[in-house]
Amino acid sequence: MVPPQGYYMAQPNQVCQLKRPLYGLEQASRQRNIEFTAFLKTLGFVQSSHDHCLFIQHTDIVFFILLVYVDDVILTGNSIDAINKCKMALHSKFTIKDLGPMKYFLGLEVTRSSHVTIISQTKFICDVLKDAGMLQCKPASSPFPKGYI
Repeated sequence: MVPPQGYYMAQPNQVCQLKRPLYGLEQASRQRNIEFTAFLKTLGFVQSSHDHCLFIQHTDIVFFILLVYVDDVILTGNSIDAINKCKMALHSKFTIKDLGPMKYFLGLEVTRSSHVTIISQTKFICDVLKDAGMLQCKPASSPFPKGYI
């Protein structure tokens, strides 16, 4: 790598030290994932052997789940204090942005009330129908023709 155009303070054989990975580097996201996973393990999380994006922390008092998808993280658990401590720890190591309670994630729409949490894919399905030009189609009770099954 060479110093950018207009930067004349570099001496011959000097290199630039990057404080953040450059986009487009093939190993940048993999390295970020390795570093993130290692940090979560230092916080006491155990990585699921069935789904490597799922991290669980379980004690006698606290049950805490963290799910990672690329650079999005979902935190849930039975202790608001544990969630806030985890967010502070993550923010001290990585730059994170708290988007508040989850409303949409990977096509899932989450609606909460005091008694129930509803997860649906209504918005995702409407977007798929819109992209396919089928918003005006009639609903069917089954995707198969009558008598097929």
